[in-house]
Amino acid sequence: MTALVAPGPLADGRARRREQRAWYFYDWANSAYVTTTGTVLFGPYLTAVAETAACGAPGTPEDPCTGRVSLLGLPIAAGSVAPYAVTVSTILSVFLLPVVGALADRTPRKRHMMAGFAWVGAGAAAAMFLVTGADWGLGVLLLIVASACLGASLVVYDAILCQVAAESERDRVSSRGWALGYLGGGLLLAANLALVTLLPFGLDTGDAVRISLLSAGLWWGAWTLVPFRGLRDRPPEGVARVDGGGLLRDAFGQLAHTLRHARAYPQTLLFLLAYVFYNDGIQTVIYAASIYGNRQLGLAESTLIAAILLVQFVAFLGALLLGRLAGRYGARRVILGALVMWTLVVGAGYFLPARQVLPFLLLAVGIGLVLGGSQALSRSLYSLLVPRGREAEYFSLYQAAERGTSWFGTLLFGLVFQLTGSYRNGIVALVAFFVVGFVLLLRVDVRRGIEAAGNEVPAVV
Repeated sequence: MTALVAPGPLADGRARRREQRAWYFYDWANSAYVTTTGTVLFGPYLTAVAETAACGAPGTPEDPCTGRVSLLGLPIAAGSVAPYAVTVSTILSVFLLPVVGALADRTPRKRHMMAGFAWVGAGAAAAMFLVTGADWGLGVLLLIVASACLGASLVVYDAILCQVAAESERDRVSSRGWALGYLGGGLLLAANLALVTLLPFGLDTGDAVRISLLSAGLWWGAWTLVPFRGLRDRPPEGVARVDGGGLLRDAFGQLAHTLRHARAYPQTLLFLLAYVFYNDGIQTVIYAASIYGNRQLGLAESTLIAAILLVQFVAFLGALLLGRLAGRYGARRVILGALVMWTLVVGAGYFLPARQVLPFLLLAVGIGLVLGGSQALSRSLYSLLVPRGREAEYFSLYQAAERGTSWFGTLLFGLVFQLTGSYRNGIVALVAFFVVGFVLLLRVDVRRGIEAAGNEVPAVV
């Protein structure tokens, strides 16, 4: 049995930094799946597989497939299979993640729990290699399993941040993790896009995509060994047990207790509400950028691929830069500044000229500069507002809020296009999410929230 160390951050600086370096690598591990599979390749591939089932062959822009596939007797448009699968995974996460968080707070084996979810998810991601022909049902099942396991593993991973980093270190540690994630995800994506574009060894496009999906799953699973071996077990801290209950009953009891008493931490809830709005804007910009570039600006797919890679590598530098700024000015101020820049970048997107590559790539640079940093600092700032002993449970609410409401922005983007016939209007409408998030975050009293949660207030907040 692995020996437990004392709860809380490690006292020895060298050992603490060694554990932090191991922690970084789970961002490196899972980001390969997020970029290669979740963002770029699997959605279009699954759509093509569903269109093959419905129409006998994948559709094209000139001859789109309008057929249906059947699920439990319900007809589903082939082109809707992938987004519906993501929606089901999102809904599942809303119910699953809070229970995962409650369980994680009650176990001393957080690294085992994180790695277990990661390896199941990585196995599902690697098994996407087997999705061929018209077997869209297998693809949907694997996507749901991989996405749900990713969310569950991130709940535990984010909670471990509170154990391996003191309050004054979390902006730096979180930013380095995000930066390493963008670097790792970008490197594997570049290799896979080269494979899909160049098609060496006589591969066809479908085979190249399937090999890329396999590589993302293997990368995720293999690199998870680094945090699994480098992190240490700690006993739960400050978690009350339910009389006569086992671990699962304790988890549900603790979750119900937290939901009833969350109003005791109003600054934490206010920050979470602000995050819901501005993160929804961020996620929608990521989703809509390729559609906007292709359909509204008339840019080629090669340009969009270059822009995706540019965002990945600039976000690596942006996360480190904003993390350094947070050490001087405080995370809240830096996030507020990033939201101003997000507003300017999205507003500038409205004026981009059609068929001009350079302005679009410059916009990608602007997105990359604030993308990684705003997400990394949001994670570290939230960790300071979380009550001791309930880190995983509160981070499950963080993940559930992120995933469970991330469809608001895409809904607004689609509705504005439907009403106006212009993606430009849809893009500029997203400014509202950043403005509302900015106003709500401006009202968060960070110092009071940290004190209420029982955490040490850093020198700069």
